[in-house]
Amino acid sequence: MGKRLLEMCVQIVEAQASAGMMSTEEIEHSLKRIYKVLQDLDALEESGAGLEEIQTVGEKKEPPQAATLGKGPYESIGEHSVVCLECGAQFRQITANHLKSHGLTPREYKKKWGFRLKDSLAAKAVTRSRSEAAKARGIPENLKAYQESRKKKSP
Repeated sequence: MGKRLLEMCVQIVEAQASAGMMSTEEIEHSLKRIYKVLQDLDALEESGAGLEEIQTVGEKKEPPQAATLGKGPYESIGEHSVVCLECGAQFRQITANHLKSHGLTPREYKKKWGFRLKDSLAAKAVTRSRSEAAKARGIPENLKAYQESRKKKSP
């Protein structure tokens, strides 16, 4: 039984990883979490649990608060992942699409959890790689040229 659950778990995580970029830590966390849920479901199925009990496996009764997660707004942004303070899930970047599942916009999420509105909701490595890519494309030089032209136009 355990081998079948493990195979199912691997298939689920493979599908998740192929759908988006996942770090090694995210894959490991996902494997552990999904395997635990599958074990719980299997145990409930063997005990003859009702549909209501099976539907609540893996669900949290209340969304975790920042204090329960042990993360404040800026501690939730790590080197390779960022933790959603609403649900505790880890991502490389918290997207507007994910926040929509919590009924929030990025602006509302930032205000609720104390981020500045201009702060990025991406992991530090993602932000750094974007910055390096922008510099490689010459965006800072182009911006300087634009600013110089604006200064010359205005008296």
